[in-house]
Amino acid sequence: MRKYTYIDKYFFVPIIPLLILISCASVETQDSNLVVTDESIKVDENQLFLDYLDDDWEKSLSDNPLFASYTGDKSSNDKINSNSIDQFIKDKESDKNSLYLLKQIDLSKLSKDNQLNYKLKEFGLRNSINAAEFPTYYLRLNQRGGIQSFYETGNRLVYTTTKDYFDWYKRLEQFVSNINNSLAISKKGLASGHTQPRLVTRGVIAQLDAIINSDINSNPYLKVFKEADESIINIEDKNKLIDDAILLIENEINPAYKRLHDFLLNDYLPNSRESIGIKDIPNGKKYYEYLARYYTTTDLTPNEIHNIGLREIERIRSEMEQIISEVEWDGDFLSFLNYLRTSPRFYYDNAEDLFDAYLIMSKTIDPLLPKIFKVFPRAPYGVIPIPDETAPFTTTAYYNSPSPGRPGYFYANLYKPESRPKYEIPVLTVHEAVPGHHFQISIAQELENVPKFRKYQGITAFVEGWGLYSEELGEFMGIYDDPYDKFGQLTYDMWRAIRLVVDTGMHYMDWTREDAINLFIENSAKSKLDIENEVDRYIAWPGQALAYKIGQLKILELRNKAERVLGDKYDIKDFHHEVLKRGSLPLELLEFYIDEWINETLNS
Repeated sequence: MRKYTYIDKYFFVPIIPLLILISCASVETQDSNLVVTDESIKVDENQLFLDYLDDDWEKSLSDNPLFASYTGDKSSNDKINSNSIDQFIKDKESDKNSLYLLKQIDLSKLSKDNQLNYKLKEFGLRNSINAAEFPTYYLRLNQRGGIQSFYETGNRLVYTTTKDYFDWYKRLEQFVSNINNSLAISKKGLASGHTQPRLVTRGVIAQLDAIINSDINSNPYLKVFKEADESIINIEDKNKLIDDAILLIENEINPAYKRLHDFLLNDYLPNSRESIGIKDIPNGKKYYEYLARYYTTTDLTPNEIHNIGLREIERIRSEMEQIISEVEWDGDFLSFLNYLRTSPRFYYDNAEDLFDAYLIMSKTIDPLLPKIFKVFPRAPYGVIPIPDETAPFTTTAYYNSPSPGRPGYFYANLYKPESRPKYEIPVLTVHEAVPGHHFQISIAQELENVPKFRKYQGITAFVEGWGLYSEELGEFMGIYDDPYDKFGQLTYDMWRAIRLVVDTGMHYMDWTREDAINLFIENSAKSKLDIENEVDRYIAWPGQALAYKIGQLKILELRNKAERVLGDKYDIKDFHHEVLKRGSLPLELLEFYIDEWINETLNS
């Protein structure tokens, strides 16, 4: 029986008995005529590696019940992940052993496909090991998500049996320990100087307030039970779960939340840092340098990334000026931006009309996709509102990937529709739904003949780089035929260029929150509310925002190269297929495989 070590959320490796790796010794048995040599004990390196990955996957499901549920495996549906400091430390320490075991497999003896699998596994392990140098567990609680929004997990699961509903209740019973662990982690983080900025903490406190003080009948943790499908669960069981959940919320969950809330308000907030940059925690600059490498999958320094952003702002600004000239605007650049932010013609009066516009746009795009793609995901997608509890504190939209029995979802923010312009609807839909995240993630999950970890491995520079690259594809599909819609696309491109500047500025240099907001206001038509929420997101999630533009630029660079080198042999459908057919890749590996495809096509 194999033993296992924990790696991270998605990566687990078995401790393979070392005896099976030893194939070079001669062994003499009691029968002197029978000698077992290295010639008769040959290890199939590919099979050894595949066994390694299979066991690794099984362990990942066993040790990560929530991730298992996400993949459609319900064997641990009544269990919850531990989030204690001890578990975090234990998990990270085991990664070194896991990498050592991986290195026992001879890369040169693997097939071409398995060499890619090996490199991706090694990539994930090394990133996890490098991250272990920093106490990241102290900074997990922020307004973008965390213990205060765990109810969203239950809303995203698939319920097909009565047991599924009871299993979710059992998870909630265990959830109280996670709240208590978050409190303990916050206390230790405060004592060691590893705290979130005060503005981040204020957002978390407000979210906790909303849950604790909500009417019990509208508490978000009741939603799964109140909306339980009565064709799956009988009314008696449904009512019992509702009654039990109410007691659990009133007697355990809300009191635990209240203890966390009071600590954050009375102790953590007054004594945490006023500064916004991650550079101001212990070893913070070094941590940000790591985050820049991690999220971009490059060796670019924060200063280099900052300068790339400045160049992109200048380029996109020039394209914006051309559109302003096209619509014959009688004024300067800033007055045009103000017009876009304030004119009623660009906004809906209510959330219902805004939501309908997203639905219509998604259905407009669907039949246009064959123009530029030859492979399509089987999984469907839907459009749903961001939950009311989090909408005021989060960004314009996001995507939640599909799982067996559940479609992918494009979440649209309907909070204050008067601040969400019509001209951003096409570009947002392209990014979050099709051909953006839904295409890339669903196609990855539907890959055949690849290890299962590959289906769920999300490398941010690739995933978000593809999302941003997809925004430009709206041009090919003809959905930016209105100049204001095209300006909306450029606004979003500018938004990601500004990210390179403000993220590095706030976390690595001496930029203030106001500096970041002003750069947005001066160069982007996004609303003040969106800008403030975005800047606060970067403050809470340092480095992640760098991935979008860096990934997009690499994909555009490769497409331009393919078009230039291949000439008449170039087909954008083939290029997109090559980009997506291997799932999520570090940018260096993506470039390797695109160059390989270019050479093969050129010589065919």
